[in-house]
Amino acid sequence: MLSCQDITELVTDYAEGRLGLWDRLCFQVHLGMCKDCRTFVHNRRVAVRALGKAPEEPIPPEVKDELLARFRDWKR
Repeated sequence: MLSCQDITELVTDYAEGRLGLWDRLCFQVHLGMCKDCRTFVHNRRVAVRALGKAPEEPIPPEVKDELLARFRDWKR
């Protein structure tokens, strides 16, 4: 049986059809029994659809430079 943590880790593979038959079945069984995970997967689908409709705009160079500078030392 998959845990809720497993669902959060596998949701992208599930949505993109990359899970094998057994894992997909286990995923669906868990969703059938867990309202919180059903809500999570539903919200994830809604977000992906909404973001897919967002206009693609280039990141201004100064914003890109600032982000790179902030994340360069992130793990330190």
